[in-house]
Amino acid sequence: MEISANYTSYVAVGDSFTEGMSDLLPDGSYRGWADVLAGRLAARTPGFRYANLAVRGKLIGQIVAEQVDVAASMNADVITLVGGLNDTLRPKCDMVRVRDLLEEAVEKLAPSCRQLVLMRSPGRQGPVMERFRPRMEELFAHVDALAARHGALVVDLYGSAALGDQRMWDADRLHLTAEGHRRVAEAVWQSLGLEAEDDWQSPLPPALRSSWAARRVADAQFARRHLGPWIGRRLTGRSSGDGRPAKRPDLLPYEPYRPPSAGA
Repeated sequence: MEISANYTSYVAVGDSFTEGMSDLLPDGSYRGWADVLAGRLAARTPGFRYANLAVRGKLIGQIVAEQVDVAASMNADVITLVGGLNDTLRPKCDMVRVRDLLEEAVEKLAPSCRQLVLMRSPGRQGPVMERFRPRMEELFAHVDALAARHGALVVDLYGSAALGDQRMWDADRLHLTAEGHRRVAEAVWQSLGLEAEDDWQSPLPPALRSSWAARRVADAQFARRHLGPWIGRRLTGRSSGDGRPAKRPDLLPYEPYRPPSAGA
């Protein structure tokens, strides 16, 4: 690890987690941890370039087919790859195929960049997490093995109690809040050997427990607004990312988000 490393370019590969849902910006687009990380890297390196190829809903096969070769061709200093979790959340999941595809991605990306970064993704505390935990842990064990073989870094978010806190997750219970994304950016920043800005694993203040009635109302709203549509897409073979382009498809000089001007 290079404690005073100077990175000049970064490419993000993945699904909704890396696209930035649910870190919502005023214009309705998403920021997310990868954008936050890129902004911090750009602040210390003039001419820093950034691409984000991640698209919500993508399975690992789609990430390999649509993003990996493009990312490898960019020869960036840093590439982050987070994928496969959407596969593990499907009712039927061929974990052998998921592991093979992830290995294919790592074998292509690792030689193309100065530092490949993989992740053990965070998991929200609750019954859904328990249902899919065995698949997730199988995926993460494979991530660890691939990183050891190919010299990649692994950012362990899965073991973070702070990121498992339900308050770090948006109303859809699938995506981190803005604070959660900020903490992920800090975790990756530190894994790259850069000086810590704060403790990304610091616990939140004690939570005030809501009433039984309030929890049931929240559960009903979640089922109607998020769970029902999610199940509908699974049953019809659709994805929230169908036809959606990457938000930063080219490796270009980083430009921070600027809110639209009034009347624009």
